Amino acid sequence: MAIESRLSSALIGRSPVMKDIYRELIRVSHSKATVLLRGESGTGKELIAKLIHENSPRAHKPFIKVNCAALSETLLESELFGHEKGAFTGAIQMRKGRFELADGGTIFLDEIGDLPLPVQVKLLRVLQEMEFERVGGVDTLSVDVRTIAATHRQLENAILEGSFRQDLYYRLNVVPIHLPPLRERREDISLLIEHFLEKFNAENSKKVCLSNEVIQLLVHYDWPGNVRELENCIERLVVLAEDESVTFKTIPPAIQNYFNDIKTVTPPLAAGKRTSFTETMQGMEQDALKKALDRSGWVQAKAARLLGMTPRQVAYKIKKYKLFPEDPL
Repeated sequence: MAIESRLSSALIGRSPVMKDIYRELIRVSHSKATVLLRGESGTGKELIAKLIHENSPRAHKPFIKVNCAALSETLLESELFGHEKGAFTGAIQMRKGRFELADGGTIFLDEIGDLPLPVQVKLLRVLQEMEFERVGGVDTLSVDVRTIAATHRQLENAILEGSFRQDLYYRLNVVPIHLPPLRERREDISLLIEHFLEKFNAENSKKVCLSNEVIQLLVHYDWPGNVRELENCIERLVVLAEDESVTFKTIPPAIQNYFNDIKTVTPPLAAGKRTSFTETMQGMEQDALKKALDRSGWVQAKAARLLGMTPRQVAYKIKKYKLFPEDPL
């Protein structure tokens, strides 16, 4: 199967921004370059990392993942680089680290923005020289590993605060890929709903479907937890549904409060006014973007910092709204 077919079957979305991501993944998968995946929690960074690995020449080698936010500094160092017997209390035998286990393949460093500074120094050496020592060891080990990192944090701000090394940032940020939040690719939500309904109906031997009213509510909700939250929502609906057709009146009692919360923060859906709501939101976004660009002298990196976005996001929005410096406010 061609890489294009594998990607389109694994990634759900036909929006322009997702098509851009497909093209980026095709190019980056064939390379050896380090990739930095950026985006909010729940946008699918681990899925993208796996797809890059599975469509690369390293696909037959290990894909090893590490959550950098889940372990203390001491444990994280041992987890990444391994340790020798007796290196610390409880080290009763030699243990290989994740970089050793990933030799020839890919290591995925999730939540890289939470990596402690002392460990950042050792990671930088591995990325530069592909060499390290186990904790408590003296022998230098060499590996051949491709690194994919991911973060939901603004690493540029962390550099200014002194919590993230600038040299490590440049080593990681060779090929940055931004994964947009679900609210910025709203046209893909109905496709995702259909996909998750099919998935969880099959898993639970059910035939649950959603009324148009429920679907429209879900499409217009902002999904702060992104694709992960939407997936969990559809799974709960399928598992708890008593009828095959779920309407506002038949939403399972166990999640009625959840849907009431969704209704509270989602503007009313009046007949014939769905487009006007979308246009209103886009108008607000366009206005905020234009003001930030004017304030920053149309330096996209500066505008991105003002908006809490990445420069790539800003460039995409400028193209989307066809903005020019001479445009009036």
